[in-house]
Amino acid sequence: MNSRERILITLNHREPDRIPFDLGSCQVTGIHVVAYRNLRRALGLPEIEIAMCDAVQQLATIDDELGRRLNIDTRGLYPLNSHNWQVVEKDAGEYWAYQDEWGITHHRPKDDGLYFSVVQVPLTRPDLTAADISKHDWPDVGHPQRMAGLRELAAASRAAGFAVVLKDAFAGIFEFAQRIVGMENLLMMMITDEKTSCALFEKLLELKLEYWQTALSELGDLVDVVTYADDYGTQTSQIISPDMFRRLIKPRVKILFETFASLAPHAKRFFHSDGNVRPLIPDFLEMGVDILNPIHIRAKDMQPAALKDDFGKDLVFWGGGVDTQGVLPNGTPAEVKDDVRRNIEALAPGGGYVFNTIHNIQADVPPENIMAMWEALQQYGVY
Repeated sequence: MNSRERILITLNHREPDRIPFDLGSCQVTGIHVVAYRNLRRALGLPEIEIAMCDAVQQLATIDDELGRRLNIDTRGLYPLNSHNWQVVEKDAGEYWAYQDEWGITHHRPKDDGLYFSVVQVPLTRPDLTAADISKHDWPDVGHPQRMAGLRELAAASRAAGFAVVLKDAFAGIFEFAQRIVGMENLLMMMITDEKTSCALFEKLLELKLEYWQTALSELGDLVDVVTYADDYGTQTSQIISPDMFRRLIKPRVKILFETFASLAPHAKRFFHSDGNVRPLIPDFLEMGVDILNPIHIRAKDMQPAALKDDFGKDLVFWGGGVDTQGVLPNGTPAEVKDDVRRNIEALAPGGGYVFNTIHNIQADVPPENIMAMWEALQQYGVY
């Protein structure tokens, strides 16, 4: 059984020979370049120049040598976008500054700066109108240049027996709207000026549809999973009320997922949101979600066994294999293995589970803990 067969069996809610393993197939299942470099050294692999698939988050591109060493079952396709293309750092005193194609300004501290953070958004007027949104200089996210080299990479990955995952062009409609007008401004606008907030959501949906039309026309026949990442959950509840989500966000995301189904009916639809999203899971299913990522096991009401009991027949769970907030960076290797075992026991029975962490492995995670996680997967992840 090759990796792609293993993933496809899992995505169809059956048990393969072992639990599939993903690392780095998209921008929410990856590893920080510092942790990646340390891991390669710990494994005795030669020093290489590590490419980054996401310069803003400082995520490493998984090279084939390490991918095969760890039996990673996925290979990711990253279109050219504001996180990996034309990222020009400028000296800003204590920071490196980067203004992306959206007009968003990011800073990364020069001293031990591990990633870029948004420091200025492009549309800051307090009296913002739908006309201002229409007139903004939006990038051409649907340009075919974005797909440069990806068809060849996808074909090679398919031929080598790996499952192919296609990343979105930019963050989800709700999350990216915050990067355009600011989080506080957006949340206030959704309450006090629904018309303008909906104009922004509509524009971002339009751009996403342009991107996916181009991407799936070029790559749809070679892609096994398409991804969408938007954050609605906090550690305890939701960022916006379920009612507001259902009125303002859900109808637009549903259109996007219907487009996925139309352009690539064979590809499974991967949806990412951190935090406690349990009240929204029935809505995700109505939108056409096949895969939920991650299982944020430290968040309220996101207990793996309960989610598997309630939604395991309808949803594939992707992630939640180990606690990345506490255990993975700070625990002992034995504690990491125990955490992995518990989560596998809850999520794996009957198939429908792809192993990954809860979001990206950060720079402070020691390589011995990453390998403890991997060894536990080898031990407990056999069906």
